[in-house]
Amino acid sequence: MTHEEHHAAKTLGIGKAIAVLTSGGDAQGMNAAVRAVVRVGIFTGARVFFVHEGYQGLVDGGDHIREATWESVSMMLQLGGTVIGSARCKDFREREGRLRAAYNLVKRGITNLCVIGGDGSLTGADTFRSEWSDLLSDLQKAGKITDEEATKSSYLNIVGLVGSIDNDFCGTDMTIGTDSALHRIIEIVDAITTTAQSHQRTFVLEVMGRHCGYLALVTSLSCGADWVFIPECPPDDDWEEHLCRRLSETRTRGSRLNIIIVAEGAIDKNGKPITSEDIKNLVVKRLGYDTRVTVLGHVQRGGTPSAFDRILGSRMGVEAVMALLEGTPDTPACVVSLSGNQAVRLPLMECVQVTKDVTKAMDDKKFDEAMKLRGRSFMNNWEVYKLLAHVRPPVSKSGSHTVAVMNVGAPAAGMNAAVRSTVRIGLIQGNRVLVVHDGFEGLAKGQIEEAGWSYVGGWTGQGGSKLGTKRTLPKKSFEQISANITKFNIQGLVIIGGFEAYTGGLELMEGRKQFDELCIPFVVIPATVSNNVPGSDFSIGADTALNTICTTCDRIKQSAAGTKRRVFIIETMGGYCGYLATMAGLAAGADAAYIFEEPFTIRDLQANVEHLVQKMKTTVKRGLVLRNEKCNENYTTDFIFNLYSEEGKGIFDSRKNVLGHMQQGGSPTPFDRNFATKMGAKAMNWMSGKIKESYRNGRIFANTPDSGCVLGMRKRALVFQPVTELKDQTDFEHRIPKEQWWLKLRPILKILAKYEIDLDTSDHAHLEHISRKRSGEAGV
Repeated sequence: MTHEEHHAAKTLGIGKAIAVLTSGGDAQGMNAAVRAVVRVGIFTGARVFFVHEGYQGLVDGGDHIREATWESVSMMLQLGGTVIGSARCKDFREREGRLRAAYNLVKRGITNLCVIGGDGSLTGADTFRSEWSDLLSDLQKAGKITDEEATKSSYLNIVGLVGSIDNDFCGTDMTIGTDSALHRIIEIVDAITTTAQSHQRTFVLEVMGRHCGYLALVTSLSCGADWVFIPECPPDDDWEEHLCRRLSETRTRGSRLNIIIVAEGAIDKNGKPITSEDIKNLVVKRLGYDTRVTVLGHVQRGGTPSAFDRILGSRMGVEAVMALLEGTPDTPACVVSLSGNQAVRLPLMECVQVTKDVTKAMDDKKFDEAMKLRGRSFMNNWEVYKLLAHVRPPVSKSGSHTVAVMNVGAPAAGMNAAVRSTVRIGLIQGNRVLVVHDGFEGLAKGQIEEAGWSYVGGWTGQGGSKLGTKRTLPKKSFEQISANITKFNIQGLVIIGGFEAYTGGLELMEGRKQFDELCIPFVVIPATVSNNVPGSDFSIGADTALNTICTTCDRIKQSAAGTKRRVFIIETMGGYCGYLATMAGLAAGADAAYIFEEPFTIRDLQANVEHLVQKMKTTVKRGLVLRNEKCNENYTTDFIFNLYSEEGKGIFDSRKNVLGHMQQGGSPTPFDRNFATKMGAKAMNWMSGKIKESYRNGRIFANTPDSGCVLGMRKRALVFQPVTELKDQTDFEHRIPKEQWWLKLRPILKILAKYEIDLDTSDHAHLEHISRKRSGEAGV
């Protein structure tokens, strides 16, 4: 990375103008994207314009197209919907309307357009771009624009961001708004579960998704539903019998409720709609169960965006500005999106085409084709759902193996969901599954019992660790542990936990030299709010903690906005790992986030104070500063608070807040439930294979490095990595991986907080093609 390149980002936009509009149905997180486009645009030296009311505003011009300022996007981050308005627009569909739109852009010298919306809005943008030169020559002929204006605006760059709660756009793993919609749905499902259990009821929940079953599918994974109806995969012809049999089986297993999730576009094999009322009538008529229907409707689009959507919107907004300013007449209109955990650019029309292909495949009743086109992530969700919901566990345990599941380290939301899917997939495979209470300590003391199917019933939505978890490491109790492995005939170990689960795994590897009993396959599933386990970009529980911090910061910002001239200093958890502080800083719009990985000096603190002094002169008279608990042993939260209080005298007041253990609690977010469920399933599938591989002379003997792994999410895929190989990538003293992907998001945090820094554009998304992506994509 040369210095010139560094400098380029700050001057990239000089002399250019960008317009941003939101169109089509609103989605939570659109505001985060608008805010990022405006602030990063201004940072590069470009002028940025809001287009109010979507394409309608583009056509009407006048006061609908207004220049944005830094302050005009303040306090937008935590608002749902879209602040600049969105409208369905008939005029833009006609050439006459597009002619007026072109005139309005040319007159203002705007040649870059950022469109945030669904596939309809993005297709409209592409049409507009392909007609651009014709539109200009018409305007010239009519004498509406001068030759000089036409030359200046000779081509139009377009970048799209997909904002749609349905997640129905091909080529993007997650569209802006999907995660927030899942938050709304899960809040309701959790609330309904409690009342259904009181009355032994069956609930039919209808969620949005006319052509796409993503919301319905992930909801059913996240709440352990009995059945899900999605448009891409209609049920078999005898589904009525099958459904009723399933519901009564669930009841006989001792469950007091049934939950059925229906996507609004659900159909049968002949393309005939299956409505929630049809399902209710069927259940009442055949089984006589007390059945209620709840249609969620527009609630799903409402409320605050989740932390995930705010970060997604912000990252995509930054990427959109870069894609626009680097665009040439030859670059195709592109969509910026997320694949796994990387920003990617994809040609807009390829994505639109595949999205249309899905609809066509469904119309032609080629449902397998439709599922394939949705991508691997969708397929994986469907496979895991089918396994957990549809298969009856085998009765005989012949030829089965014994696998034990445990939690290690501090509690994290989603641990229970991981235990549930591990146990159930194990049972489905015909294995005997044991659960260990209180971590390695319980393994040594023999606090071990067999788990049946209903043992883990209803665990998905429960926070904390129901098995109990301890930070104790195994080394000092190898003898007792070995004795219990023999006593209970344990042939494989699934360890769900944080950094101790990983170091415990390393100790088990060491112990294999002395104790043959420890030569059994084991897999570590990362679960900790700190997200500090080597070998994985994410760990179960971090998303929930992030949302907890975010909600608190929102409330604090609201209080500060009322009192004015106030700066809040908030301490987050994470040990030495700055993930929570950084990501919460991005999601809550913090002015600074102090972390251990990025050392800071008294001069940096001074610069931050000065920055806040300047900020108090603007209309945004409040500050938010996050500090990771172990970022610096001398510059403590109290020290920073005292420094800010002294230096801010007469200009601003300071307040401090230590969030503490509330960050480990709460009911898991949809992301953590879904992630945990898939990790559990994936780990158990690996385990059965490994046990079979390690079978020697009538017993299990696993002594290779690849029989002790961490299952982690890396960029775009879930991968198994031997714990011994991860040793070199670990800073054991500070309990963090040596390289962490999220550190490259820190410049974005600073730019959005108005610091004049260098944006390192070396980690750039290059244009990819969608077909290539489909085969190599994450199975997350």
